Amino acid sequence: MGKLIGRFIIIGAVVAVAAFVVISLFMTQPEPQRANAAPRPVAVFVEEAELGSVSLTVQSQGEARPRTQINLVPQVAGRITYVNPDFIEGGFFEAGETLIQIEDADYRLAVTRASAQVAQAQQALAREQAESELAAREWEELGEGEASALTLREPQLAEARAQLAAAEAALQSARLDLQRTRISAPFAGRVRTKNADLGQYVSPGTNLGQVFSTDTVMVRLPLTDHDLNLLGIPVAYNAAEDEQGGVPVTLSATIAGQHLEWSGRITRTDSAIDPQTRVLYAIAEVDDPYGAAAEGGSPLAIGLFLNAEIEGRSLDGAHIIPRNALRGENSVYVVEEGGTLSVRSVEIIDSNPERVIVSSGVRGGDLVVISPIRGASDGMRVQTYAEDGEMLAAFSATYDDSPDATEAAENGEDSASGEDAVASAG
Repeated sequence: MGKLIGRFIIIGAVVAVAAFVVISLFMTQPEPQRANAAPRPVAVFVEEAELGSVSLTVQSQGEARPRTQINLVPQVAGRITYVNPDFIEGGFFEAGETLIQIEDADYRLAVTRASAQVAQAQQALAREQAESELAAREWEELGEGEASALTLREPQLAEARAQLAAAEAALQSARLDLQRTRISAPFAGRVRTKNADLGQYVSPGTNLGQVFSTDTVMVRLPLTDHDLNLLGIPVAYNAAEDEQGGVPVTLSATIAGQHLEWSGRITRTDSAIDPQTRVLYAIAEVDDPYGAAAEGGSPLAIGLFLNAEIEGRSLDGAHIIPRNALRGENSVYVVEEGGTLSVRSVEIIDSNPERVIVSSGVRGGDLVVISPIRGASDGMRVQTYAEDGEMLAAFSATYDDSPDATEAAENGEDSASGEDAVASAG
């Protein structure tokens, strides 16, 4: 019984000591500091909105196509006896140069036969003229009254003249067929495809190959209604009515790792809007793509896919902001004096990966935020930094604006430094 009482006494002593320790720790712990309820200013980077004159541009894309492209087809039948060495895929040729020659022996014989028929018709006409004159004299000497047309052999004379005209037409036709045995193009150009060769028999209408002119290359560029507004051109545009001779356009492409550019002009627009895409195609033309236009390093090859930058109208007094200042579709964050944030809606005129041109919502000289902000709202307190990291004091809120912050400072707590704020904004 004594041992049991002793164990209870020991246990009670241990519990009492533990309770004393817990109470002592609770009584001596420091009072928790009250948290600063005021939000700390957010560090942001800004850039000044500019006010100035800008030239609008429109970006588009298209494929280089020849302005003139035809299929070579013969007008006469025969066997091919000559093929120009340049009549191959990619070959160059001059205007009027013989590309293919068809055997012409039969056509030369036809010219000879037609010439003989002309000579016979001429002889018949001369004979008939003589007989007509003789008949007229005889009637004057022996006849009475007015002679009939048949007496004067006028129908026979008309028939002889008609026979001569028919013979001359047959001769001209034979000569044309002889000329058509030599096949050429009416322009200087290049061969795109070749479908016939030496010794092949061809008939009228056979496709011998496809050639195109190298004087001008055209590019069809799709334009939206917004693009037409930026360019300031009508839907039915024709460069012949433009004093400037067309809208300047710069075409570019990357060939063999090299960026190349060509200068051209918009000469006209399509006659109708595309019903599928609802865009209007503008026609850009580049003159002498294998000559003067190739001085930049490479000719403008047919089939090349091109990026186009079209020069639009000029704007005076435009408001320009960096592209990364635009939030969403049409929102911009502007820092007011004193370090408060203003969320504004803007009306966009034009934009590209570098800048945005707006007509309202931002004025020249406003500081627009270009760094990310979470949960931005009107009146948010910010600390403003230029791109070089310098803090703009007039447009920055301080960390000790509230009594809680002042109390924290008196207790020896340091607020975040400007460097830490800049790091957080980055």
